[in-house]
Amino acid sequence: MSEVAIQAGLLDRALRRVTTLWRDMAAAVGAGDADADLAARLAACLEAKGGEVSARARAAGLAETYRGLDATGRTDFLRALAAFDSDPDAVGRAMERVAAAADAAERAVATARLRRALEPPRIRLLTAFAAIPDGMKFLVDLRADLLARMDGDKLLQALETDLKGLLAAWFDVGFLDLRRIDWRSPALLLEKLVQYEAVHRIRSWRDLKNRLESDRRCYAFFHPRMPEEPLIFVEVALVKGMADSVQRLLDEKAPVLDPREADTAVFYSINNCQRGLDGISFGNFLIKRVVGELSGEFRNMKQFCTLSPIPGYRKWLDASLVAGDVALTEEEKKALRAAAPLLPAAEPGATEPGEAEILRALVARRPPWRDEAAQKVLEPILTRLCARYLVREDAPRRTGRARDPVAHFHLSNGARIERLNWRADTSENGLRQAFGMMVNYLYDPERIEENHELYVGEGKRAVSAALRRLAKG
Repeated sequence: MSEVAIQAGLLDRALRRVTTLWRDMAAAVGAGDADADLAARLAACLEAKGGEVSARARAAGLAETYRGLDATGRTDFLRALAAFDSDPDAVGRAMERVAAAADAAERAVATARLRRALEPPRIRLLTAFAAIPDGMKFLVDLRADLLARMDGDKLLQALETDLKGLLAAWFDVGFLDLRRIDWRSPALLLEKLVQYEAVHRIRSWRDLKNRLESDRRCYAFFHPRMPEEPLIFVEVALVKGMADSVQRLLDEKAPVLDPREADTAVFYSINNCQRGLDGISFGNFLIKRVVGELSGEFRNMKQFCTLSPIPGYRKWLDASLVAGDVALTEEEKKALRAAAPLLPAAEPGATEPGEAEILRALVARRPPWRDEAAQKVLEPILTRLCARYLVREDAPRRTGRARDPVAHFHLSNGARIERLNWRADTSENGLRQAFGMMVNYLYDPERIEENHELYVGEGKRAVSAALRRLAKG
């Protein structure tokens, strides 16, 4: 065993002993304070009586208490924590000093005091939790609970805002480690990949092993205080040419390609793992870092792209058809009228359906995909409308922002909408979301920053010429 491995093992055992010690101390503190008022326990934690060790033990005890509460108890705990707000009288006095300052130097001192007065004591409590073993994971999970419970509660919203600000600073990408995950990674970490994979579910250990073969890569960001918990991970296939079918990418029987022969890296699954870090973005940094890693490892890698779902397409199209907002070309209308006999016979005396109604009926069939005649009619229509959805449709009340959330993510990261792929995901979920269509987003290392600035700054989407023409149809 190498010296590095021995040192890592010793460090790991030391950390586990420290964690066990703190939990024992927390249990003792919690048992002693079992009948104490929660607000009093929080206040005692703030006062830090007995020194730093006692203060951390109290924080650990409160964390253990929280973990043992039911849903109602957790809400009460969070509200009690949120109640430790700024003193309005102290804030008022500090504001008066700022207003009365005679010069810039006096104003700077008064402003600094105002900032201290404005900072609510609950931030010190949250920081105390961060200092205990597993404290960072505790706070991430605490925010996940907050996000699920706020529901218009202004007090909890204020607590969530404070906690998000702390986590955004503590989880700055400069503090994160990029690690490759492979089949030799610890079993606990591999189990977490299975648990957190939400785009294309991992069905078995064999499926997982296939995704970690030599022509595959998996990278994740980790925080030093959460070394066994991935924050976000991306799965990559090393292939020849741009992929157009996720089923072929995930085929366990497909031969393993020599990665040195691959010319394209396909990002086919990106997963955020921690609900409590929602709104704190790592994805753009992750993709750029992985592009750099693969470029360095494989000099023949010429293309970086995704094979991405289009989760909002079918919902948008169904609503647009009901509202009568879908404009069909004359050629499409003609094809749909010719497809009317594919539908069940109408009731005697019923009004002849219009083209939009025929389209609605065809896509509503369960499923229409085994009917080759229906597919022949639907493919050009649904593909063109999907191009319009990705290229031209804005999010509600957000001009310039792509309506589809995955499109927004990749465009924000500097990608270009490159190509649509018919029947790229024939799973039940793929058919339900986008009639089986998927899209390739292209990451050109030389254009990533330019595309990012155009989209974020001006709302302009980088789109391939072919797809832009299709969207105008």
